[in-house]
Amino acid sequence: MGLCIKAPLELGPKATQSLQPSPTQTHGRTCRPEPHEAALQLLLWHSALWMVQEAAPLGPASSLPQSFLLKCLEQVRKVQGDGTELQEKLTGCLRQLHSGLFLYQGLLQTLEGISPELAPTVDMLRLDIADFATTIWQQMEELGTVPALQPTRGAMPALPSAFQRRVGGLLVASHLQSFLELVHRVLRHLAQP
Repeated sequence: MGLCIKAPLELGPKATQSLQPSPTQTHGRTCRPEPHEAALQLLLWHSALWMVQEAAPLGPASSLPQSFLLKCLEQVRKVQGDGTELQEKLTGCLRQLHSGLFLYQGLLQTLEGISPELAPTVDMLRLDIADFATTIWQQMEELGTVPALQPTRGAMPALPSAFQRRVGGLLVASHLQSFLELVHRVLRHLAQP
C-alpha cells in the first residue's frame, strides 16, 4: 500500500465538524491515513491550539488599526455569547434528564416488595437509573451548571397491595421505557458532529 501524505487538519467549516481525517485520492486510489497518522494529525491540531493559548499579547506600540481591534473584540464577545448560549441549552437538557431519572428512582422505590421474582429486576433497574443520574449530575458539576438546589421528590403514590404494586410496576415500566427512548434520541442528537 502506498504512503499517503496529508496536510495537518484544516480548521475550516467542514473540518471542524469531525476530527476524523477523510480519505485522500492518490494516483486514482483512495488512501486512508494509518492510525498513527491520525494521532499525529490530532497532536498537530492540539499543538496549534496550545500555541494560540500561549501567544504573548502585543505590546502597546502595536501598529494594528483601532478599527480592526474593535472588530476583533466584538467578534470575541459574540463567540463567547454563542458558547454560553450553547452551554445553557445543553445544561438545561441535562437538568431535565437528571430530574426525570430522579423521579423514576422514586417511582421504582414505591414498587419495593412487588414480588419475589420481580424484586431483583426492580432493584437492578433502580441502581442503573441511580448510576445514570449520577453521571448526568457529575457532568453538570464539570460544566459548572449544577442547580443551586438539589431536586427533591414530591409525595410518591402509596401502593399497599401486591396488586397495586404490579399495576404500578406496569405503568412505571411503560412510562420509563418511553422516557428512555426520548433520552436516547436526545443523546444521539447531541452526539452528532
